[in-house]
Parts: sequence; structure tokens; C-alpha cells
Amino acid sequence: MPKIAILTPAPDYYEDWSVPAADYRRLLGEGITFRSWTNPGDLSGFDLILPLIAWGYQRDCAAWLALLDRIETESLPVVNAAKVLRWNTDKAYLIELADAGVATTPTLIRESLNDTALANAREILGNQRLVVKPPISGGADGTFLIGPSDPLPAEAIGQRMLIQPFLPAIAEEGEYSLFYFGGKYSHAITKHPAKGDFRVQEQFGGEERGVDAPTDAKALAEAALTATEGLLQSGPILYARIDMVRDGDGIFRLMELELIEPSLFLGFAADAGAIFAKAIAGAVSK
Repeated sequence: MPKIAILTPAPDYYEDWSVPAADYRRLLGEGITFRSWTNPGDLSGFDLILPLIAWGYQRDCAAWLALLDRIETESLPVVNAAKVLRWNTDKAYLIELADAGVATTPTLIRESLNDTALANAREILGNQRLVVKPPISGGADGTFLIGPSDPLPAEAIGQRMLIQPFLPAIAEEGEYSLFYFGGKYSHAITKHPAKGDFRVQEQFGGEERGVDAPTDAKALAEAALTATEGLLQSGPILYARIDMVRDGDGIFRLMELELIEPSLFLGFAADAGAIFAKAIAGAVSK
């Protein structure tokens, strides 16, 4: 039986990760080992290391990047590959994907956010309602919706921040998430914010619904994966969640490409995760 380690949050992390852990045990066997990414110990004896529940890395990015350096130095069998994980850590990758021709949500990054930078972003993006968040973030940490008369949140002032226009479809139709394992489409969901909110995460009252992925959503997801593999010369991406929303013209726009520790919502997969398990087994056998 292959020895597989799955990286998990720090012991004091607030969010419950028992559901994905149970899914991975069911699909990969009871012999898998869970190690906190913050103190994983000796990883040299594993056939495969998956950072699938390495939640909270954005709260100690220096430690996270040091772990990726260690993975590369020790040539540990991590997937997705360390260079993919490093690139995906900072959402500046959206600008690279846009430059590569992928339809992304228009994205600006400002090294020190202030009122002048925000006004400039409104002019460039042509939208008075903006979403701002740290480029290294997760779970909507430090994410704000700022209307035309709203002041900048104190914790965002002077910080490096990503700025995007607010797309109303996220509240009307929902955010689409498509899941690919070993390059093969598995399933899709839509995520819907609670009434009056814009954040789709469960901890803010969001909910998920299974959905058949539209053809144009699949086309965008596959274009994003192909562009990423080309930019990084990484070979096939083993697992990916591709988040997108329609713009005002009904065109799907990439919001985030989740290649590190995405919730995979395997309960919505028609095969209960068999495509995922097969992809992992294929990675172990290489």
C-alpha cells in the first residue's frame, strides 16, 4: 500500500477539516497520514505528499514558502509540484493568465492601497463597487466590498492589495466552481452568498449546489489549466478547482485558480470521487 501524507492546518486553526479528511480516507485508504503543514516532521518516507488541507498558509506565508523551499531541496514527491504551489500562492497569477489570453476578472494590484489608488482603480476598471483583498489570501480573509461612498477599511490601508470590480452575477447566479483531476473533468457546483453578503464561503452563510457545467465554463477552465501548464512548464496539473463568474455581458471570467488546498466538494461528484482517486493512484505509480 502506498504511503501518502496529506498536509493539514495548524493544530489551533479554527475551521473544521474533518469532512475532507473523511473523503480522503474513504478514497485513498485508512493508511494515509495527516501532518500539519506548520510542523510536518520527516516527510522523506512517503510515496506522495498532498497539501490538500494546508489551510491557513496565508496567515504565515514566510513559513509556507520555507516549506516549499524544503520540499524542493529534499526532492520530496509533492503534487501539485512545488513550483505550481509557489506560483499559485500569490493571486498576481491572474495577471499572468490574462496576459496569456485567459478571460479573467479584471485585476489590479496596488503595492500600498490608499484613497488615491482606489479612485484610480475605479477609473481604470469602470466600476464604482470594488472587491479588495490581499493577493495572498484564503477563505475571504481580509476581503472587502467597497461601494462608492465607503471608506477604506483600516486594515487595508497601506497594504499590498488586489482590486477587482464587483460582478453582480455572483449574487444572482452564483460563482461556478469546476473540478479537474488528472486533466479530466469531474464535477461542478455553484456557490451562493447569503442574502446581503458577497462572500460565498460557508462560514459567512454561503451555500453550494450541484450543477452541470456549461460548455463555455468548461472551455474557460481548460484554457486556464492549459495556460498554467504552459507558463510553468509543469506538466499536467493533478488537481484543480477553477472558480469563475459571469460578467455583465454573460461571459465567464476566471476569479481564482485553486491548485493548493481547495475544498473539492467530492460529495457533489457523480462518481463520489473515483476520478480523483484514480488521478492520485496514477501519481503514486510514476
